[in-house]
Amino acid sequence: MFNLKKKAQEMNGQLVQWRRYLHGIPELGFDTPLTEKFILEQLAAMGVKDVRHGSGKKGIVALIKGRKPGKVLGIRADYDALNMAEDTGLPFAATNGNMHACGHDGHAAMLLGTAKLLLECLDELPGTVKLIFQPSEENGKGAPVMIEEGVLENPRVDALTGLHTGNLWKGFRAGEAGYRFGALMAAADWFKITFEGKGGHGASPHLTVDPVAMACQAVSALQMIVSREISPLASAVVTVGVIQGGTMPNIIAPNCMISGTLRSLDPDTRALLLKRVKEIAEDTAKTLRGTAKVEFTYGPPPLINDKGMTEKLRKAMEDILGADLVHEVAEPTMGGEDMAFFQEKVPGSFFFLPATFGDERDYPHHNPKFDLNEDVFWIGPAVMVRFAITWQEDRTE
Repeated sequence: MFNLKKKAQEMNGQLVQWRRYLHGIPELGFDTPLTEKFILEQLAAMGVKDVRHGSGKKGIVALIKGRKPGKVLGIRADYDALNMAEDTGLPFAATNGNMHACGHDGHAAMLLGTAKLLLECLDELPGTVKLIFQPSEENGKGAPVMIEEGVLENPRVDALTGLHTGNLWKGFRAGEAGYRFGALMAAADWFKITFEGKGGHGASPHLTVDPVAMACQAVSALQMIVSREISPLASAVVTVGVIQGGTMPNIIAPNCMISGTLRSLDPDTRALLLKRVKEIAEDTAKTLRGTAKVEFTYGPPPLINDKGMTEKLRKAMEDILGADLVHEVAEPTMGGEDMAFFQEKVPGSFFFLPATFGDERDYPHHNPKFDLNEDVFWIGPAVMVRFAITWQEDRTE
């Protein structure tokens, strides 16, 4: 029998090397030529034959076929970075003004490790594994584009998994793993509201139509959506992060803009948030004799883990780590994740691999000092390969 856990642990040094190389070349959105070149080179060196890339297609897809009949499992990892300067002091820190401050370098390295392990256990592998290396997660555009370009077809994907590393959920230590049934991450949408009025002298406000006043009243009213219109048992966030209007203290500006984000964990709450933001903005502007233009940028939907897939994934985690190191995530995060687009189409389960240090080195995601505990990288590939081997079995107890 292939000793998956031992093989994964022995591979951890390779995972670290891959991660550190990717960490040093962070790229943004779909503009990721160096990252993709590296991933393609590593897949070729392993002997992965069926790799699909190029011809205008976004991302990289690799197929690994087992020697047993079965269905198709998709395993996804993102690999884009953030436009922020790194301040970790690491010897492999990026110097190009971008940074892997969300763990995507680790995700890509772990998916490469998953490919390597799969190739070593083809006799035990049923069906096909479709490895999905995805760009442009940070702006929520990568998954929809890959879906549109057919990533879930030819062959059709029957189930999905993937992971997020770092320190997103509290209460976990490095060496453990977390799962959750149902909602794990939130829908993430953005709004921009431009209030239009009539500018003029600050000493004669009665001769103007003040868009700054509209914006101020709207910001206050928007906070009432969550406190007075959403059930206390539901989760929702309305955050206004930007307000821009005016150039001088004695001038009433002709326009003022506010923008922010909306977060929710179910489709009905999401729809209500979008509806009420528009109504409040337009009604507030009308009440104060102005107008409001409301624009939405729609991000990923809520990430919902399929119950059956999550139960099978939990058992795969326990096979690798033991039940004492596998825990249910107590509550979802209001952060967004475009893996949700895939899981809208295909039943899947997304899991958490904590990679924390447990000391002062632990910083939040998207922080210029963010880093990962590399000692636990092996767990990701081990769990995903174990899941690939067992997910089609009837493992009811």
